[in-house]
Amino acid sequence: MRFAEVQFLWLLFSLFFLALFFFYSYRRKKLLASRFVSLSMLPKVATSFSPWRRLIKSTLLLFALAFLIVALARPQWGQTSNHIERKGLDLMLLQDVSSSMLAEDVKPNRLTRSKHEISAFLESLSGDRIALVAFSGEAELVLPLTLDYGAAQLALRYLEPGWLMPGTDLEAAIKKGIEVFKDSKTEAKYAVMVLMSDGEELQNEAVTAAKEASKLGIKIYTIGIGSLEGVPIPVPTRSGEVAYKKDAHGNIVTTRLEEGTLKEVASVTGAKYFYANPTEFQLQKVLTEIAQLEKKEHESTLYETYKDRYQVFLFLAMILFVLEVLVSERGRKKAGPSKHRFLESE
Repeated sequence: MRFAEVQFLWLLFSLFFLALFFFYSYRRKKLLASRFVSLSMLPKVATSFSPWRRLIKSTLLLFALAFLIVALARPQWGQTSNHIERKGLDLMLLQDVSSSMLAEDVKPNRLTRSKHEISAFLESLSGDRIALVAFSGEAELVLPLTLDYGAAQLALRYLEPGWLMPGTDLEAAIKKGIEVFKDSKTEAKYAVMVLMSDGEELQNEAVTAAKEASKLGIKIYTIGIGSLEGVPIPVPTRSGEVAYKKDAHGNIVTTRLEEGTLKEVASVTGAKYFYANPTEFQLQKVLTEIAQLEKKEHESTLYETYKDRYQVFLFLAMILFVLEVLVSERGRKKAGPSKHRFLESE
């Protein structure tokens, strides 16, 4: 036998103190009664009260509480076997964290909106392994392929601009994704990338990397984030005032969505491009698309689970509680004065 909630068993120690309280209570009542009549005369004065019945009631109550505590600890014995299979894809999320992602043309800003949508996307997944790559002027694996969606949610919190080289290198992001898939020995037909960016690439090599992914059979869905018109890039200041990024000549730098590269990256891999407008981010549409793809079995596990048996102890506790109520402290009344009338009045 084992206990699923073993911490509740510590409550059994409290029954010892409860038993002491019952004993103290009985002794105190007996002491109070002795103030009115001598102990030698007490049996002749009160005959209806039975100390043995009181002992039985106290014992029933203590055992009932003990069984109740054991039931709370969830005793278990006997095992059942459950065979669980997980099927899904290996999904690589490539998230742009360059400074342009702070633009507020998508509220509250491009990056914060992306993180919020990814979080909702993770809640919709079931059986798919997930990995997360952050990129700007370089790419870094933030979370390796895992079925732990909680870890993915936690990793999202640390995606902020400034901790990678400045710039936007889509090629580096795609190559990092390919590298992770290769290291994980993922079959290409089960490998999918989802690239989220404003598309402002500096090196113009993203399509070349996408063609390499296509040769391996990897699909890359792309999501364009931002306005098609130029908007300024907010820069955090210590004073909290609003400031915007400027070039060497003091002119405000603007950023806009560059769809061309993103569309071509998706096209060469046989996937689709989606535009994240202010009201719909499109990640759920990506989920709909990949749901149609063939999925692999990630793991097949045989789980041995124990059967809960708390019902037995709960039933015993209920019976003892009922018996405790039914048992009276009074014995059969004999002719003459009652035996412990003074104790009853207490």
